[in-house]
Amino acid sequence: MAEVSAEASLPAPAEKVWDRLTDWPRYGEWNATHTSFPKGGPETLAVGGTFQENMKLMGFPAEVEWTIEELEPARLFAIRGKGPMAVTVATRYTLTPEGDTTIVRIDGEFTGAAVSLMAGKLKDSATAALNESLRKLSGLVG
Repeated sequence: MAEVSAEASLPAPAEKVWDRLTDWPRYGEWNATHTSFPKGGPETLAVGGTFQENMKLMGFPAEVEWTIEELEPARLFAIRGKGPMAVTVATRYTLTPEGDTTIVRIDGEFTGAAVSLMAGKLKDSATAALNESLRKLSGLVG
C-alpha cells in the first residue's frame, strides 16, 4: 500500500471551495492527475454514485471507476475506485472552515500487487500531484 496526503489553507470559505471542487466541467483546471470524464462527472452527487475518470499518474494513463463512499457537502468527499492492474485507489477531500479561509486536506491511498513494485515512485508522483492540485485550486477560489 502507498499512502499520500497534502494540505493547504485556501483563501475562500468552504462553500466556495466545495463549489469549485465539485464543478465537474472545470475539474481539470485544478486537478493535476485528471485528464477527462469519459461520461461526464458524477450525475448525482450522492453516496453510492459512480463515475469514470481518465487520469495520468507517473506519466501513465489510467481509467478509474469511482464510487462515492462518503459525502458531506462543503466538508467531506471520499471516493474509492478500481484502476488498472487490479489497483484500488481511494481519495478523501476534507474541508475545514477557518473564518474566511478553508483548510483543504487530500488523502490518497493505493493498494494492490502492482503498487508494492513502485510504491516509492508512486508516493513521490502522487504527493507532487496533490500539492500542485491544491496550489491550482487555491488560485481558482482566491
